[in-house]
Amino acid sequence: MTHFGIESLAVALHPLQLIFDFRLLALAPAPNPVEIKDIAPPIDVFPYPTWMVVLALAGILAVLAAAAWGVVRWLRSRPAPPPPTPREIALAGLNKARAQVDALDPYAFSILVSDILRAYVSGHYQLQARQQTSPEFLAAIAESPRFSESDRELLLVFLEKSDLIKFARIDASFADSAQLLDEAIRFVEGGAA
Repeated sequence: MTHFGIESLAVALHPLQLIFDFRLLALAPAPNPVEIKDIAPPIDVFPYPTWMVVLALAGILAVLAAAAWGVVRWLRSRPAPPPPTPREIALAGLNKARAQVDALDPYAFSILVSDILRAYVSGHYQLQARQQTSPEFLAAIAESPRFSESDRELLLVFLEKSDLIKFARIDASFADSAQLLDEAIRFVEGGAA
């Protein structure tokens, strides 16, 4: 039999011996206890090296700068909106004058509306309407194919009424100012293209 077999046989034969051995173990002094350390807090470990983070940030900044440059270049290359036409400018001025029809005296209002209409004719028809008197202007457009007979008649009525208010200083009312404005708007809206 092997050594292992003899010990098991001896233990089986001597049960009192086993009890005695446990008592001896219980009475024997305990070896020095091992000191258990507390759990350390987790360590924050950044998974990427610093050079890689700097390189990634530089790449992101380069992409954003290129995108901003592209947007600015696109905005600058867009064609500018077309300037307003003389008709649009005149209608805007006449609509603004409509708010002043009751505020301005008829003399000042007739000057305002006449200036807007003369600026329109100068810009739209390339005539010197601002530098001409009313009779000179009417003589200049008398034979022009760009003005219809109704346009000439409308301008004649407007200029006569405007000149009477401006130069003859007739007693005009706010109703006269409103009528003068309506005639100017009708000419600008329905004038020859």
